[in-house]
This record gives sequence, structure tokens and C-alpha cells, in this order.
Amino acid sequence: MLRTVLLAAVVASAAAFAPGASFLPRAASRTAAKSSMRMQAGDFSDAVPFLKRPVNLDGSYTGDVGFDPLGFSDVFDLRVLREAELKHGRICMLAATGAIVQDLYTFPFMSKWYSGEKMWGLHEASIKSGALWQVLFFIGLLEIPF
Repeated sequence: MLRTVLLAAVVASAAAFAPGASFLPRAASRTAAKSSMRMQAGDFSDAVPFLKRPVNLDGSYTGDVGFDPLGFSDVFDLRVLREAELKHGRICMLAATGAIVQDLYTFPFMSKWYSGEKMWGLHEASIKSGALWQVLFFIGLLEIPF
């Protein structure tokens, strides 16, 4: 029974990424309708079709489809925004790794302050002891460009 369920799950996940026979003609007709609509209405964003494409998002960056509904590209430099997004993504990856590690492993020097708590319990215990103010301070120092 388990093997049958696993086989069905694998087949279903493989079928989700395989293009069907009716997929290609529909995509071609959608592209034709989209291009004719674009000629009539002006230059709209691919990401949000009812908004105009932002001036600074010209497609020079990878993945740029004109998604900027709040207009940040008009106010800030795009290189700074791109660098901030990369930095915050890396910090989030480190935080996720830390959450997994503190559930699976207890460091020897931590057992005298926190006795066997896992992720949520460790968070609550560190709030009560005031240790998270240090984390907030040092993360704030990382955000200041030197």
C-alpha cells in the first residue's frame, strides 16, 4: 500500500511539470492577444498587467519583469535595493539553519544557561533572560554600512 501511494505521488509530481498537448496552442494565442493589447494600451508591466512599467525597470537585471507596485525604484538606487535583498536573504538562510541546529544539537556551553529547551522554548527563555537584546544590537551593527 505504501509503495503504491509513493508511486502515485511520484507520477503526479512528474506529470505536474510535463507540458500537455493542449498547452502550446493556448500559449501562442495568449501571446498574440497580449501583444495586440500592448500595442493599443501602451507599455504595461508583465508582472502587474494593469500598472504601467516603471521607468527604472528596463529589464537589464535578471528576473526584471517590471514588478514595483509601490514605486521603490523611483526613490532608491536599484543596486542598493538588490544588495539589500541579497544580504537579507542570506541572513534569513542563516536564521533558518540556526533554528534547525538548535532543535537537533545542544552546544555544551549552553546547557548551564538553558536546560534542554528546543526552538520555541529557547526563544522564550532567551527573551526572559534578556539575551535577545544583544542579538538585536549586533544585527543592527551589521546593517550599518562601513
